[in-house]
Amino acid sequence: MDTNSWTIPGAQDEAILGNTHIPDGPPIASAIIVHGFMGYKDYGFFPTIADRLARAGVIAHRFNLSHSGITENFERFERPDLFARNTWNRQVEDIGCVYSAVEGGELVGAGLPMFLVGHSRGAVASLLYTGQCAVRGEAGPVGVVTIASPDRCNSLNAEQESLLRQEGYLEIASARTGQTLRIDESFWEEQRDDPESHDVLGLVAKIQCPLMVMHGSDDPTVSPAAAEAIVSAAPNARQVMIPGANHVLNTPNPFDPAEEPPQPLAEALEQMLRFIEAGTASR
Repeated sequence: MDTNSWTIPGAQDEAILGNTHIPDGPPIASAIIVHGFMGYKDYGFFPTIADRLARAGVIAHRFNLSHSGITENFERFERPDLFARNTWNRQVEDIGCVYSAVEGGELVGAGLPMFLVGHSRGAVASLLYTGQCAVRGEAGPVGVVTIASPDRCNSLNAEQESLLRQEGYLEIASARTGQTLRIDESFWEEQRDDPESHDVLGLVAKIQCPLMVMHGSDDPTVSPAAAEAIVSAAPNARQVMIPGANHVLNTPNPFDPAEEPPQPLAEALEQMLRFIEAGTASR
């Protein structure tokens, strides 16, 4: 199995840094793997997911969102200025950039069934992208897998929103790096100015392709009730509750793909592969 590195332009022409895991044999599908709020392509289970998908014949693209603030040096947020400007629209645009690069032949996988796999806020961005494609009548992925997805874009409480408007930013601490980062007001403004494009459940209701909505039963970060709300709103969705799993499927960071995955991650991988195989077999 080959693993290729690549860079393409994303939102605001900022770089999207990625790795593609290519199967040894003929591929059956492609997958775009989208990380969450303070995540990155090399975090925790993402290399393992890409590795296991490729072993099963799926070309797997994992990447850093253009405004993640993370470069190839993921020990710290090297670009906190980009992190501050990160918004839902920019994440959705990045997914579109990677999708177009695959479909256009710039990245491998053109012509194969395409799946999105998103974790946490990356799952929300994947649902927004797919729902917006449906609204515009555009072709989108043939299936979406979400892991620990919230059911809304705006998780700020009234006090945080008030502070954001007053100061023009919010500060947030990264326990991993020890840095204090900022979120600019643009994150909130775009949701206020265009609520329909940020209505997760409203857009989920437009998605006709199959959804697999996975969530850990012991997730302390995003309530499992969010998975129930997404499944209830979707025309074609199945909920998979992973017993005993936390927000990252009990996977440490870093985690070596050569190691045996924790049981919750192993179960999620099995369910994901079944979902993708079923999606390709029906085409």
